[in-house]
Amino acid sequence: MATNKKIGILFGKENTFPQAFVDKTNELADGKFKAEAVLIDKVVQGAATEYAVIIDRISQDVPFYRSYLKNAALNGTAVINNPFWWSADEKFFNNCLATKIGVEVPKTVLLPSYELPDDTSGESFRNLKYPLDWSGMFEYIGFPAYMKPFAGGGWKSVYRLENQDDFMDKHKETNQLVMLLQEEIVFEEYYRCYCIGGKYVKIMPYEPRNPHHLRYAADFKPSEELYKRMESDVLKLNQYLGYDFNTVELAVRNGVPYAIDFCNPAPDADRASVGEENFAWVVEHAAKFAIEKAESFVAGKDNLTWGKYIQSSVTKKSL
Repeated sequence: MATNKKIGILFGKENTFPQAFVDKTNELADGKFKAEAVLIDKVVQGAATEYAVIIDRISQDVPFYRSYLKNAALNGTAVINNPFWWSADEKFFNNCLATKIGVEVPKTVLLPSYELPDDTSGESFRNLKYPLDWSGMFEYIGFPAYMKPFAGGGWKSVYRLENQDDFMDKHKETNQLVMLLQEEIVFEEYYRCYCIGGKYVKIMPYEPRNPHHLRYAADFKPSEELYKRMESDVLKLNQYLGYDFNTVELAVRNGVPYAIDFCNPAPDADRASVGEENFAWVVEHAAKFAIEKAESFVAGKDNLTWGKYIQSSVTKKSL
């Protein structure tokens, strides 16, 4: 069984957050728990790790780590974020869920890949109607619009499209990627919001049109009413998705926040990009929540967080 004495962090190229998290956790735990970087020398099926809690910052890029974490979770480790849900989740589903729980999102449609996936042929797609209802989709979304991958993180393969011809031209460049076509939200204010433990929220002014290193150098100031609405939306999204560590990006148009991107389970937490104040907040609250999870740890039990969507499915309750 996993011990209730250790809290680990699994990470990749990051340099500032992991060590700061370890140091802060050890400071706050005051000897009750030991925090450290996870070290793996072998992975045996059904064998428990020595960690009560593991913060996952890298398994989205390393399948070996994802499988290791699932085995750890099966044996009781509280993995942040839940590796089973993270493996199943994607941006289009998140948007669909948002429409059911009262969070505003841009109009969005899902597009099949431009090129056939490997090991498929035209016969693999006999359930698709050709041609697709392009005119209906374009009328629903409008132009200008954005096209981006239905899953994955970062600003990779993101296109701003001026019209139908621009779409047809750019779609050819996406190869086998499944894409979203999404309404453009012309915003007056924009915020990026950390959410930890489904209860701690940090709302940060953010300017996505700036160069990456200057995106947190924004002076948006929400009204009290807008702040409360954004906080409520952030909590609702993360509680339904079941993410313990995530960011939500909100674009405010005519006073209404629209959730633009809220599938960031290993969000940027680098001191140089998020700034000293935001960095200190995320380090402290990540450490605080990891300790809370370690304190509630029960050896050999499922210590993962499962969102309200999954819980409602199990109990057969509607959203």
